Amino acid sequence: MKVAVQQEDLQLLARTLQEQVLAEVPSGQVFQIRCAVNKDELMILIQHPVDVKVDIEQIFAVLEDALHSLPTYREQRVQCFLRVTSEKLPYAKRAITIKHREENTGTGGFGDTGDFSDSSSSLFSAATNTDSAFTQENLVEEAAFDPLADAPDLSTNHRKRPLVVLPLLLGAGLLGIVILGVGGYLLTRPCVMFECKEIEIAAQLKMESRQLMYRAKSENELTGVKQRLDATSSALSMIPGWSPRYQQAEELKTTLAAQSDKINQVLTALQAGAEAEQKTQTTTNSLEELQARQHLWRQAIVPLETVNPNSELYNFIQPKLLKYRINLQTVNKQLLAQEQWLKKLTAAKGVASVAIKWQNSAKSLREWQKVQSTWQVAINALIVIPRTSPAYSQAQKLLIEYKPQLARARDRATLEQLAAKSYQQAVNIAQQAKAYEKLNQWQAAAAYWDQALQTAKNVSQDSLYYAQAQSLIAPYSNGLKQAQEKVQLTNTWQQSRVDLNKTCAGEIRICTFTLNNTGIIVRTTPEYEQAIQSGFSEANPENPNPAINATNHWQVLQEALTVISENANLPIVIYDSQGQEIYVRTSGG
Repeated sequence: MKVAVQQEDLQLLARTLQEQVLAEVPSGQVFQIRCAVNKDELMILIQHPVDVKVDIEQIFAVLEDALHSLPTYREQRVQCFLRVTSEKLPYAKRAITIKHREENTGTGGFGDTGDFSDSSSSLFSAATNTDSAFTQENLVEEAAFDPLADAPDLSTNHRKRPLVVLPLLLGAGLLGIVILGVGGYLLTRPCVMFECKEIEIAAQLKMESRQLMYRAKSENELTGVKQRLDATSSALSMIPGWSPRYQQAEELKTTLAAQSDKINQVLTALQAGAEAEQKTQTTTNSLEELQARQHLWRQAIVPLETVNPNSELYNFIQPKLLKYRINLQTVNKQLLAQEQWLKKLTAAKGVASVAIKWQNSAKSLREWQKVQSTWQVAINALIVIPRTSPAYSQAQKLLIEYKPQLARARDRATLEQLAAKSYQQAVNIAQQAKAYEKLNQWQAAAAYWDQALQTAKNVSQDSLYYAQAQSLIAPYSNGLKQAQEKVQLTNTWQQSRVDLNKTCAGEIRICTFTLNNTGIIVRTTPEYEQAIQSGFSEANPENPNPAINATNHWQVLQEALTVISENANLPIVIYDSQGQEIYVRTSGG
């Protein structure tokens, strides 16, 4: 039972010393420390990997400080050894004398001296079966324990001094070691006491980083700035939460991390750009490869486009961004060159389908014009496909099919256009004919009715306007007939006016007249009536019977006017100068 307690105490002591080494030695985590008792003498062995550079004096000084922190034991020598983990023998040793006042002669935390003398354990439990210099047989021998006996260059003579109160050293002093060791560890953490170089460095870098980023001329310089930011942030992370500078350290760390993220964003974009540039060294016609390059350029461009113009990295990334955009445009053009012909072929097929659909339902000039233009669009898309394109052969087959369709649509559109024009001309000419009718210009009206009729008859029977044009023929024919009749009547009336003028004229005016579509009205003049009466009352040798002559003259006038009425097919009424009706002839009577 005593041996078990002793082993636990030795392990606890070893762990405490190792914590002290960890706190004060930069590479303290690689050291292993173990403790043992041989012939009432405490021995401490420190071992480390072969590739670790060791400051021997620092190691022994740390151990000596830790041992001197024990509160209760008398003067005592402790043997300390250093060795490489893979070696059997130590390469350095140090005898440390520790002095303290005697405060307690009772048993310590590790038991009495007899506990240690009864223990025949080796220095390392793991090395019990492998280390010839620390075998159990050597430890139980009465001779002096010297682990460096086989290493002549390092051995020294020393006077053994019995360990009188070692259990008190290990037992009662262990609590002091633990407290002081842990306290020393805590106090030696960064920025717990005294100055804080980590924060000073971080604060300085915070001020300098923007200028460093602004002045960077290459990716390597930016990488160097990022490494400094990351290393400084890592150093700030070592500041414990109980440090009075912890909050300041966290704020600085956040700022530096943000700066590092900015640089990382740019560096990631530049890496994508470099990969894309490497791929563009070789030419390709592969659609998939070009799309992959396009994706890489976009990966490089998008993060750079998010950099604020006020950012210290803006001037650095602008030439890169411009170059990347130009390269992306080049790839886009290459992709377009590969894709456009297939797209044109597909588009031409789609347009042709629309043309066929509209062609089957076209019912007006506008719709046939739309059919024509749609076929033209499809053909134009196929014509430009070059011989080098894989779509060329199919495009040529489609052209053989589509061109006749375009010709038929063009002819039909032309036919409909002419028909529409003729129909509209006929309507417009008829409107003009009606206008002349209102002016009683029947000769012009007849001419326009005839032209409108002929124009309507010229509308092609294959056109959509044929039926509408046919509906105009009957009314236009009637208009022409009526106009011609009016022309004939007008001509007759004109002749009647001439005849009336001749009849009513003389040495004295015989009569006056009006002629319109209701009839002819004649009035004898007072002068004529006076002449008739004078001739009736005055007889002379030349006119022996004036009454008969007057009667004959009136009879001749009446007959002449009746003939004129018959020729004009109009009724005639003759009034005297006083307005008395003296003769009436109705139409046809």
